[in-house]
Amino acid sequence: MSKPSAPRRVGEKEALAVGTAIRGSAQKLNLVAALIRGRRVGDALNVLSFSKRAMAVDVKKVLASAIANAENNHNLDVDALIVKEASVGKSLTMKRFHTRGRGKSTRIIKPFSRIRIVVEEREEA
Repeated sequence: MSKPSAPRRVGEKEALAVGTAIRGSAQKLNLVAALIRGRRVGDALNVLSFSKRAMAVDVKKVLASAIANAENNHNLDVDALIVKEASVGKSLTMKRFHTRGRGKSTRIIKPFSRIRIVVEEREEA
């Protein structure tokens, strides 16, 4: 006997991709995620390609992974996909120290973030 398979975390006609360790703060990553929420997938890829923000490269990789999951794993039509959800949260934090004058030191915090992108197949009206 094997254990039962886990239920899907997203609904039918939806696909999911998660980027777990994106270097940068969640606040800055949320600004990039706001650019693609609710857009068609082709438009979202164009926006991310021409964005000046550095984290747009990582968000584009996660979005491409969600598109590939939709096409290969769930047999969804790529041309009818939209970005249903792009949620951002905190991940781990690297802690470093910086030596200062008079024998003191200060803490440097290097945050990581995670992004969860859900794409949905929606028929045109």
